[in-house]
Amino acid sequence: MAKPLTDHDKRKQISVRGLAGVENVADLKTNFNRHLHFTLVKDRNVATKRDYYFALANTVRDHLVGRWIRTQQHYYEKDPKRVYYISLEFYMGRTLQNTMVNLALENACDEATYQLGLDMEELQDIEEDAGLGNGGLGRLAACFLDSMATLGLAAYGYGIRYEFGIFNQKIVNGWQVEEADDWLRYGNPWEKARPEYMRPVHFYGRVEHTDEGVKWVDTQVVLALPYDTPVPGYRNNIVNTMRLWSAKAPCDFNLKDFNVGGYIQAVLDRNLAENISRVLYPNDNFFEGKELRLKQEYFVVAATLQDIIRRFKASKFGSTEFVRMDLSTLPEKVAIQLNDTHPALAIPEMMRILVDVEKLLWDQAWDIVVHTCAYTNHTVLPEALERWPVDLFHNLLPRHLEIIYEINRRHLERIGKLYPGDMDRLRRMSLIEEGNVKKINMAHLCIVGSHAVNGVARIHSEIIKDTIFKDFYEVDPDKFQNKTNGITPRRWLVMCNPGLAEVIAERIGEDYIVDMDQLKKLLKFVNDDAFIADVAKVKQENKLKFAAHLEEHYKVKINPDSMFDVHVKRIHEYKRQLLNCLHIITFYNRIRKEPQKKWTPRTIMIGGKAAPGYHTAKMIIRLITAIGDIVNNDPIVGDRLKVIFLENYRVTLAEKIIPASDLSEQISTAGTEASGTGNMKFMLNGALTIGPKYLYRLKQAMDQISGGFFSPNQADLFKDLVSMLMHHDRFKVFADYEDYIKCQDKVSALYKNPKEWTKKVIHNIAGSGKFSSDRTISQYAREIWDMEPSLEKIAAPDDPIPTVVL
Repeated sequence: MAKPLTDHDKRKQISVRGLAGVENVADLKTNFNRHLHFTLVKDRNVATKRDYYFALANTVRDHLVGRWIRTQQHYYEKDPKRVYYISLEFYMGRTLQNTMVNLALENACDEATYQLGLDMEELQDIEEDAGLGNGGLGRLAACFLDSMATLGLAAYGYGIRYEFGIFNQKIVNGWQVEEADDWLRYGNPWEKARPEYMRPVHFYGRVEHTDEGVKWVDTQVVLALPYDTPVPGYRNNIVNTMRLWSAKAPCDFNLKDFNVGGYIQAVLDRNLAENISRVLYPNDNFFEGKELRLKQEYFVVAATLQDIIRRFKASKFGSTEFVRMDLSTLPEKVAIQLNDTHPALAIPEMMRILVDVEKLLWDQAWDIVVHTCAYTNHTVLPEALERWPVDLFHNLLPRHLEIIYEINRRHLERIGKLYPGDMDRLRRMSLIEEGNVKKINMAHLCIVGSHAVNGVARIHSEIIKDTIFKDFYEVDPDKFQNKTNGITPRRWLVMCNPGLAEVIAERIGEDYIVDMDQLKKLLKFVNDDAFIADVAKVKQENKLKFAAHLEEHYKVKINPDSMFDVHVKRIHEYKRQLLNCLHIITFYNRIRKEPQKKWTPRTIMIGGKAAPGYHTAKMIIRLITAIGDIVNNDPIVGDRLKVIFLENYRVTLAEKIIPASDLSEQISTAGTEASGTGNMKFMLNGALTIGPKYLYRLKQAMDQISGGFFSPNQADLFKDLVSMLMHHDRFKVFADYEDYIKCQDKVSALYKNPKEWTKKVIHNIAGSGKFSSDRTISQYAREIWDMEPSLEKIAAPDDPIPTVVL
């Protein structure tokens, strides 16, 4: 196998003209050595590669700090409206390379490390992924932060600083095994603790109604300690903030027990409070009604709202005596976006602050809340919708339960006037669901308490209006909007695929990096032989590089000339990895039946994590690995078909596999995938997509699974999967099988004609502009937040920096 070019080699040959950077390499080397000596207290004799990574990270961070402080000062002086994006997940991945790209430092740092005798890619690989998300929802939040900074919006991401992120996945004897993701064990050079902004968060207790108002008393207090991470925009000197909260026990936590000899136990019990931010729940599109999860959801919104109101009161606009007495002006300066229902408690918590603490009348407070908050729905799967037991609320958040009941009473009073006597509608639209266990429907709470509700793709937005939220849409149609999701081209093209970024820039310039609509200009090169060749060459180089990665890390050799057929996402029945498995078995059987035929060779790669408690998903992984064991060791098949399960799929692995992919499997049942941001990344990076329409070699494949062909030592290993498909094929695997196989045959035939394949690739790239997260965020800003994006740069950080209010 030919040795692929390293990124350093590529940068020696090509560079996207605006990405070369003008930073003084000598200064970077000086600062690198300064951090190695004075920050890490090491010299080159004893320093490890991890020390070198931290020295480089701190050197790059130096270039963020001036811009970061300058940005916050700029916001204080201009006093724009600010948007607060609250999410329980921010799937950030790695920070170093993304920061270098956005600050135009990458090539200069690459050269500096090269002159220091270090390998940039080796140093980048040392960085731990910030795996603070499960999948699409968390990664979307990360893309949005990048776009908000690039568009010059005064924006803040608020979430939880999980000590342990999404688990690390190991495959042992074909089975998924979970290991803790201790991503902070070596420290995080990108975050800055802000203990001066620590906030108390209350739980449990009881409610007192007095003549002076309502008081929530006898509570247990947990402190929320903020950690700030800079979020740089693209080449505009703007650096926004992601603030993540960490739970800390107060100093006096249960220390009254000291008087009765329980001091040691009291100190140990502090962990009970700090467990709130210990671990991310590893569930994707599944609601798990655990008390700790509800604590997490309240913890983040309680701390965040205190911070929002503090910042509002400290602003020029909020510090006037008039505004201090009239918080009705809050929506003019504050927009809060709820990323799914996880931060829904922001609505009753804001009411509690305004009514109980600020002493506003209910109607005035409610008007402020509704005009400030907006809600994004991410799924229509029933098992994903949050419904919290009333009893749990009564124990943990007694005042909030009272507030939700009052919100519901007034809401149902309005519905009753609009639809007199329609008791069934009242039942359907209630925030409280009756039954054996009385529950609070958090999606209903979000809809009632927000001025805007949006889905994340056209079909998804139509589904929520026509089905799960139909009653609410009939009452308030103007409230419902669509905001098709997008991805940031900075990470998902410029950073992860520099070769393609350069080839595009050579034809249409660099402005597409902040205006992806300009990719349409590539259509005039569809028949340009030189451009077709350049695109194909970049793809082949990426495939060679990923093949080398597989050989190094998975100890498996693959054919780099084969079609790279990739299916990477969370393992879930609705993602239909099982349909892919049936195609693999069918293709395998056809090769064995006609081994002399010239089959289009494929390397089929499937990756993703199964929630630890999701038995069916874990069995799907076991089936994939079992199929691979048979197929990959069959001499008749050879290198015409390989099946690889990509262990521990995460953001960093996505950045490697997506640029190398030829075919993207997007085969979820129509309507179940809210938007499919994964496919947008494949499309932008030059992969074609297979997605079956509503659609029997099938019997042979099923007989092989059920008969133990892929599990010779345990014939009934996959009986549960077989039974599920035969009797409860909820996601129409069988129904779509035949059309899927036919479509795969067309794909194979097209791949034999490289020129025509690449023409379709170019069409795909040219059409991907609408899937920019910049476009998505611009629409949120104008149509929901009442803000205007700007591509203007702020002052460079070289000038003297005045005092700043963060």
